[in-house]
Amino acid sequence: MSSQPNQPIPGKPVMADVARLAGVSHQTVSRVINGSSSIRPATKERVQQAIAELGYRPNTAARALVTRRSRIIGIVGTNDALYGPSSIQRSVEEAARAAGYFSSMVPLADLTREALHDSLDHLARQSVEAIVMIAAQEDALAVAHAADPGVPFIVVEGDLSGRGLSVGVDQIDGARQATQHLIDLGHRAIDHVAGPATWTEAKGRRVGYEEAMRDNGLAVRESLAGDWTPARGYEIGCELVRRNEATAVFVANDQMAIGVLHAFAQHGIRVPEDVSVVGFDDIPESGYLNPALTTIRQDFKAVGQRAIELVMATLDGTSLDVPLLSPELVIRDSTTTTQESS
Repeated sequence: MSSQPNQPIPGKPVMADVARLAGVSHQTVSRVINGSSSIRPATKERVQQAIAELGYRPNTAARALVTRRSRIIGIVGTNDALYGPSSIQRSVEEAARAAGYFSSMVPLADLTREALHDSLDHLARQSVEAIVMIAAQEDALAVAHAADPGVPFIVVEGDLSGRGLSVGVDQIDGARQATQHLIDLGHRAIDHVAGPATWTEAKGRRVGYEEAMRDNGLAVRESLAGDWTPARGYEIGCELVRRNEATAVFVANDQMAIGVLHAFAQHGIRVPEDVSVVGFDDIPESGYLNPALTTIRQDFKAVGQRAIELVMATLDGTSLDVPLLSPELVIRDSTTTTQESS
């Protein structure tokens, strides 16, 4: 490329302008844009410099006609503000954009089988190259396993098997870590505040709690059913105060843990001196509560990246082993040794 200043090209730049500035053919520019591996690095760099200098934006519709690839990934998720699903949705969209794909999001107010089927039909009409479903509930997972949209179909977070085209965090392992942490501190009477029974993640966290208790020869206490909200956590916290039986509580998510902490504080129950509390998710506020909440951290960014890696591998016709991600115990101020063991 000439080192002399280039004259500005009036109007919206087109591919021919890029070719002229880079000193290459129209076909070479097209191959660079479409990711051809046959272009020499120096030539590719000249074309990319010209694209940047001109502010050229490829016509994605025309490109799709030539390559038969839309570069669009469909995403199906819930239309709610829960921290986990919304974080996963954002991480998938960011990873798709970083990989050079556009996202077409279908948020569902109601996770019914009919709504899920309609969303898949809607995305199929957009000629998406793949679909990522954030399926945390059993109905959504059942639809995902039965669906055949004709493109790679990736299930994120709801499938705890770690097999097939699925990506997620090991919920059972996270719950085991949380419960074992309390057991290691000397707690023996440990309650569990569970999530909704129709959510696969809630079931996984309950299973992890029960396994850890049994493995340590401790009695599994009946779980108290929650709904992920602080309001329900507060109600359950008041119930735990009335029972006055446990020295520790493992709560299935941080939002409900906030409600439990509020109920305890309101009734004069000190955390962690009287009762230790562990949450799940590590929401941004967890470290700033009083006391700062011990919890299980999920790497949602890694979930999104792995989902898109699996999409690209499947589109390329290669197999990719994507085991469940391991969560991390984050120890803060809401847990301590029980007075019974001190």
